[in-house]
Amino acid sequence: MLHTSEINGKQKAAILLIALGPDIAAQIFKHLREDEIEKLTLEIANQRKVTQEQKDKVLAEFHQMCLAKEYISTGGIDYAREIIEKALGAERAVMIINRLTSSLQIRPFDFARKTDPAQLLNFIQNEHPQTIALIMAYLQPEQSAAIISALPPDRQADVANRIASMDRTSPDIIKDVERILERKLSSLVTQDFTAAGGVDSIVEVLNRVDRTTERTIIENLEVQNPELAEEIKKRMFVFEDIVLLDDRSLQTVLREIESKDLALALKASSNEVAEKIYKNMSKRAAEMLREELQYMGPVRIRDVEESQQKVVNVIRRLEDSGEIIVSRGKGDEVIV
Repeated sequence: MLHTSEINGKQKAAILLIALGPDIAAQIFKHLREDEIEKLTLEIANQRKVTQEQKDKVLAEFHQMCLAKEYISTGGIDYAREIIEKALGAERAVMIINRLTSSLQIRPFDFARKTDPAQLLNFIQNEHPQTIALIMAYLQPEQSAAIISALPPDRQADVANRIASMDRTSPDIIKDVERILERKLSSLVTQDFTAAGGVDSIVEVLNRVDRTTERTIIENLEVQNPELAEEIKKRMFVFEDIVLLDDRSLQTVLREIESKDLALALKASSNEVAEKIYKNMSKRAAEMLREELQYMGPVRIRDVEESQQKVVNVIRRLEDSGEIIVSRGKGDEVIV
């Protein structure tokens, strides 16, 4: 029988999945690559006899690693080390921290992700757009959305363009930029070249800003960089894209939307969008919606956009959960 100290990482992963049971293992497999699933499946098949002691030790080690990772994300490496030392001793703490920091990429600007966006904006709004773009590329999308919304319109498109065009950045440059904020906030740096930014990064940001900011950025990008603007629009979903939903998906969406929000969202929509929605409602519900629109007085465009954004947020949530499918391709995505 192998002791846990003699078991490699792949074997431990297999034992962990066995201990967790088939239902949880199946859920974990959904988040793995095909080659990882193949390797783990083979390793599980080779584990002909796993003792309860092995299971207990692997589960205990996994629990310790999860706690350590949580401590690092909450208070940093020093905080994690201090807590683990108190619980497990200095030697065990060093081993766990070393294993985590060697296998996990501790992203730059970790301190900034725990900072209020308004406070960050005060520190970076006067920096060069490339500096702002680099910092925003490492923030949470919600933080970046708040910051980019507060920038002047001409800087919004410039920063968005730079984030989307960003690929890899030298650790020396990252360190220099981090030092700009180091005087006010704590700093955590990385020794590795780290990938950040790209089109997916800016799409995540734009998916979270208000419609006015989103439209301003896209319109400016269409002038500055038409190809990039087109690529971003392909990956985003806006209210008018409801016409891209299949009938079953749209019906699922409509069940999640309050009638007053739907009526307000349709106030400034195209006939094509409105007819698509009426088509996927019962005759009575469609008539009531038309009546509500007919008797609705003047409304602020901001209120219309807020309601449209509510609908879009529901669509994005349902797509993320796999409950609906949004077709964004032009014949390149086949659904069967």
